[in-house]
Amino acid sequence: MTKWVLVECLSGTFGRVIAVGTAPKSFVPLRNILRNPRSLADAEFAITEAITTCAPVARISGDGRRSIVAEPLLITPQRAHAVRLWVGPVDEPVAERDPMGAWYLNLSTNRSVRSVELLDLYGVAPEDRAAEMAIAGSFSRLVTNRDESDALAKLVNSAPGTEHQGVWAIRRDDNALRAGHFACRISAEVTASGRKERLFRGITHDIGAATSVPAAPPPTILEYQLLEASAAPGEYRGIVNLRSLRLIRWIGEPMPDVAWAELPGEPRPEVHPDDVATMRTMGTELAHKRTEGTLRVRRLDGGWQPVHLRVALMALDQSTTAALFVATKLA
Repeated sequence: MTKWVLVECLSGTFGRVIAVGTAPKSFVPLRNILRNPRSLADAEFAITEAITTCAPVARISGDGRRSIVAEPLLITPQRAHAVRLWVGPVDEPVAERDPMGAWYLNLSTNRSVRSVELLDLYGVAPEDRAAEMAIAGSFSRLVTNRDESDALAKLVNSAPGTEHQGVWAIRRDDNALRAGHFACRISAEVTASGRKERLFRGITHDIGAATSVPAAPPPTILEYQLLEASAAPGEYRGIVNLRSLRLIRWIGEPMPDVAWAELPGEPRPEVHPDDVATMRTMGTELAHKRTEGTLRVRRLDGGWQPVHLRVALMALDQSTTAALFVATKLA
């Protein structure tokens, strides 16, 4: 039976194969998958058209023997992150499509943008469908795997051309655990207004129930079990990017009533202006010792919440570090 082939175009042009059916592929050339020269030529033409027009393509090959279908996976503004490709006999029914969706992390503005298809994959209710939120919010449904440190190091370094692939479990809003294969690449881009930004563009592909995919992580990996077990009541833990001083992700439940997700109608996350100097001093001290201090952070009601922080340096790889913090609310 013919399978769908997923071809990325994360850099805006025809790219490489990242999946055949539900089997992930490590950015391999399409010619490695389609070895028939005529099928390959038909596929390349259809993929290029789908990328250019941001519209589905469906046609019959010149010899009348093959059906070619190319469906772009779009992200706002209208741009394809991947193309789902079908090349099969004309009398063969097209296979069912796996859930998948596009997303990007704007590393310059700390915004995460999700496509409608990705929200479908997550099982998000219509009333909760905010397409944009803080980058930290993009981790809220993910059960990360052993490669998390590598992925976070790439996020912190933000080097254009950097790629990452992995299989992480997705906890849908109905609590179903799905295995999600994701492939992403960092790019340097210029906005219409001339602003230079770095974006982590990606595709997430539901490849089956997490319990049936060996590569998917268990619901809680050992490192986080140890961190959560050592947390006292009222303590909240997270990881901060030391370069931007922005929250990368919470470990366990986020601190309630404070602004961090940047959802519509919520205040922008920030530290009280009078405490910025304390925050910078803590960041400097962290280079050679653990540190702690008290900062006021923005609450969801617009006020300021005093928070005591204990902070330690954590290694993401041999040359990249982040800050691991333990936060406690103060009266």
